[in-house]
Amino acid sequence: MASTARQLARRHSRSCREGRFRRSLRGVNLAWATDVHFDFLDARGLEAFSAGLGDSGADAFLVGGDIAKAPSVEGHLRKLAARLRRPIWFVLGNHDFYLGSIAAVRTAMRALRSEWLRWLPDEGIVPLTASTALVGCDGWGDARLGNFERTPVRLNDFVMIEELTRASRAERLRRLRALGDESADLLRANLLPALERYVKVIVLTHVPPFRDPCWHEGKISDDDWLPYFTCDAVGNVLREAAAARPDRDLTVLCGHTHGGGTAQILGALRVWTGGANYGSPRIERMIDVT
Repeated sequence: MASTARQLARRHSRSCREGRFRRSLRGVNLAWATDVHFDFLDARGLEAFSAGLGDSGADAFLVGGDIAKAPSVEGHLRKLAARLRRPIWFVLGNHDFYLGSIAAVRTAMRALRSEWLRWLPDEGIVPLTASTALVGCDGWGDARLGNFERTPVRLNDFVMIEELTRASRAERLRRLRALGDESADLLRANLLPALERYVKVIVLTHVPPFRDPCWHEGKISDDDWLPYFTCDAVGNVLREAAAARPDRDLTVLCGHTHGGGTAQILGALRVWTGGANYGSPRIERMIDVT
């Protein structure tokens, strides 16, 4: 790109105050990271990761959830924004609600909206260039795929997230599916209009929306883990959108499983799953949007 990252950052500053990127930009370089789990880092580790993001040459950043635990998510995001001073679009993962409640964290993220920080589920459609847009939803393991009825897996979610504690198995299933449906409805409201207006759409989410991109240690998660590692409701929205607009390019970025991989789902619908290790966050991919 002809413009420098610093020039683009200044343009982004103005456009973020308007709630959108300037469509006149010919290209945007994005750095995507997921499952960064800042609570597992000391001050030196946080500074090193922030410095790496800053030195990446990215014009903006995508953070795919599991940022920290509920009491510290806001603080970590504010520090990151102060360090980078470039747009940061993010979604939340299940760990971001640990030691708190879904309702309270979401309220805090809406209030957090600033010049640099934007929670994508509350942001709608974000134009990146004249032909490419960004949308996002958190997603949730909605217990529709795999073997929910007989799985021995019990997540920390069920004792560390207020809305999921003290629930029977039947009530837990109802709540998980409601959370998945909520993400799907939000995505549908933004994705379909975005595909009408843009040739390419990037979807940022936390939970893999299909079985095929549910990577863990080099293979697809088994039926005991799939109920909590996939959001089938979001996957259905993506399939419907890809089938309705086969002329569009649709890329999904997700994480959650800590296993990296790619999956081609339908036509030009592909999913990139980001890998992660606790205590060692990294840039998963640089994405050049031109």
